[in-house]
Amino acid sequence: MTACLYVGMGGFIGSVLRYLVGLIPLKTTHGFPLLTLFINILGAFLIGFISTIALKKSMNPHLVLLLKTGLCGGFTTFSTFALESITLHRNGNRTLAMIYIVLSIVLGLSAVILGDYCAH
Repeated sequence: MTACLYVGMGGFIGSVLRYLVGLIPLKTTHGFPLLTLFINILGAFLIGFISTIALKKSMNPHLVLLLKTGLCGGFTTFSTFALESITLHRNGNRTLAMIYIVLSIVLGLSAVILGDYCAH
């Protein structure tokens, strides 16, 4: 039960941070979801960084749950990424939807690798 509290605390912090970042006024063309892309790439970097530090430093398992599952899980959003991809496609922006999908996957994986590298 204690683990759930740590995940919940991290999730609260991550969700609030995501909301606050989402308030940044950003003009994009054709409805490209730049803020969601930024949030997910930053979250991918953080989880790569935190995972490596946790292994190297034998971090407290509750803190790892708070940071990885809670904070990163609450901050990033796969469901919004999926919805925005479909919305772009439905609105006739098929090319932009494919660019968004490819960028999200390639940059997300690259960000995890970079986070891991920076933690070494």
